[in-house]
Amino acid sequence: MTKRRVVITGLGAVTPFGVGVDKFWNSLVEGKSGISTSELIDISKHVVKISGEVKNFHPEEYIDPKEAKKMDRYIQFAVIAADEAIKDAKLDEVKDVDPYKIGVMVSSAAGGFRTFEENHVRILEKGPNKCSPFTIPMMIVNMASGRISMRHGFKGINKVVVSACATGTHTVGDAFRSIQYGDADIMVAGGCEATICDVGIGAFSSARTLSKRNDEPTKASRPWDVERDGFVMSEGAGVLILEEYEHAKKRGAKIYAEVVGYGQTGDAYDVVAPDPEGQGAIHAMQFALEDAGMEPTDVQYINAHGTSTGLGDVAESKAIEQVFGNKEDNKNLLVSSTKSMHGHLLGATGAVECIACVKAINEHIVPPTINLDNQDEHVANLDYVPHKARKADIHAALSNSFGFGGQNASLIIKEVK
Repeated sequence: MTKRRVVITGLGAVTPFGVGVDKFWNSLVEGKSGISTSELIDISKHVVKISGEVKNFHPEEYIDPKEAKKMDRYIQFAVIAADEAIKDAKLDEVKDVDPYKIGVMVSSAAGGFRTFEENHVRILEKGPNKCSPFTIPMMIVNMASGRISMRHGFKGINKVVVSACATGTHTVGDAFRSIQYGDADIMVAGGCEATICDVGIGAFSSARTLSKRNDEPTKASRPWDVERDGFVMSEGAGVLILEEYEHAKKRGAKIYAEVVGYGQTGDAYDVVAPDPEGQGAIHAMQFALEDAGMEPTDVQYINAHGTSTGLGDVAESKAIEQVFGNKEDNKNLLVSSTKSMHGHLLGATGAVECIACVKAINEHIVPPTINLDNQDEHVANLDYVPHKARKADIHAALSNSFGFGGQNASLIIKEVK
C-alpha cells in the first residue's frame, strides 16, 4: 500500500504570548520570554511562584459565554486555537468535503485539573451533592476533541492520545498516520493544557521539577545552561490542520509544509527520569528519519524537548549528537529550545513546537535558546542558537518530545517542493 502524502494547511495557537500564531512566532523571533509571576494561584502558599500564563484571557471574546462556562480552561484554549487553524486553512469555506473524512485529535496530558480541583474544594466545603453537574464533561481528557468536532460538524476520527509531555507530538504523529493510511482526508490535530492551579504547581514543585527562580521569571527557563534548576510550567494550545496532499491541492489550499517522518519509542527505564544514555530518544529520531527516507544531514533544525532540567537536557543533547553529530561534524545543524521563552506547556508543548518548526521553514529563521549564558560542560557540543534568532535556510526540521513514563516521539517536517 502506497502511503499518502500529508501536508499542513492551517495553524492556530494560544500561548503565554497571547492568542494567535503571529503573537507566538513574533515573540520567539524577538527572543521574548512569556514567563512571569503567577496570577492564577495564591503565590503566598507556594514555593514556586512563576509560570507561563495566558494573561488577560477572556474566552467570551471567542466563545459564546454560556458555552464557555461549561468548558474547562484547557478546552477553551483548544477550541480557540482550533478556530484559528480552521479559519487559516479555509475549512469553513469548503462545502463538498465528506464530514466523516475530517477527524479531530486535540489531546491533553492532564485534562481539567482546575475543574477537578475546584469541585473537590466544593465537596469538602459543602458536601458531594454540591458538585457541579458539568464536572465530568469539563474534566475528562477527551472533551477538547469532542467540543471541536461538535462546533464544526466534523464526524470522522475523534479521539485523543495521552503520553505526558509527549502528548502533542504523538497526537500530530498519529493524525499524520491516519491520513497516510486513508482513514481521514483532513485532521484537526494538536495539544492543549491548563494545569496552573494549586494541584498542578504544588505537585510538580514537590517532585522538584520546577524552577524556583521566582525573582527573575524571564530568566527561569534556561535549557543547557549550567544554572538551570528545572522547567517552568506553562499553559495554552497548538492546533495544526493536516491534509492529504492531493486533496489540499485540489481545493487550492495554502500549504505550509509537509509531515514526512514519525518515530516513537519507550525508555522502559524510570517513572520520571530519562534513560541517561538517551537510547529511547536516539531510536525515536532514527525511526523518524527512516520513516521519512532521509539522512541526518537532510535536517537543518531541531526543536529540542529542552526543558531546562538537569538530567533531561544532558540526555537529549547526547542523543542528538549520536544521531546527527556535533557542531564540528555537522556544521549545518541548528538546535534550539523554544521552551526557554514559552516554558513547558506539557501536553500542548509538542504541538506548539511543531508550529515553530513550520514557521522556521517558511520564514528561514531559527528561534533562539534564550538565557543560555553559561553552557553546561556536560551537554553535547551542539549549536544551540543562544540569545538571538538566526537566519538560515531550513528545508527540514525535527521536533522532539519526551514524557514521564519514558514515552518519546519525534516528528520531521519539511518544505514542499
